[in-house]
Amino acid sequence: MSSSDNSANAPGEAGGAPAPGARQIAINAQYIKDMSFENPGAPASLLQPQPPELQLSMDVNAGGLAPGRFEVVLAIRAAARSSKGETLFMLELAYAAAVTLVNVAESDMSEALLVETPRIIFPFARALVAEISLAGGYPPMLLPIVDFKELLRHRQDGAANQAAAAPKS
Repeated sequence: MSSSDNSANAPGEAGGAPAPGARQIAINAQYIKDMSFENPGAPASLLQPQPPELQLSMDVNAGGLAPGRFEVVLAIRAAARSSKGETLFMLELAYAAAVTLVNVAESDMSEALLVETPRIIFPFARALVAEISLAGGYPPMLLPIVDFKELLRHRQDGAANQAAAAPKS
């Protein structure tokens, strides 16, 4: 499975191999790096009369494996609490992809790794979260669609704010 920017293809050219020099993001493998589901109050927690309050967080990180090859990890954490504040379940999933980048400029690396790659693998992680919560005895937890570009922008803004607040020597 791969994603490529085929804007260099001739008009009317359908499918086929990417044009030489076109940016390519190849997903070499997708896999569960780490997964945890805790259901501490079961079976009593499964009999809650009201829907649980859900807390959700997501993050994306990337690291180098070899020249042009990277690992991108989409980390998802979810917790469901009863109206009394009791933990019903906790779910953690680190879903990863081994990625090869071809013809990606250094200035586009962050976007390729932290926006485009998670956009490609997110549906698979989303399906796993739904299956895991269902197997835990709860209705399937359907994650909202994520704007990974906004997530990256928020991360960059946070880093810029930290740098601005750092003491100068």
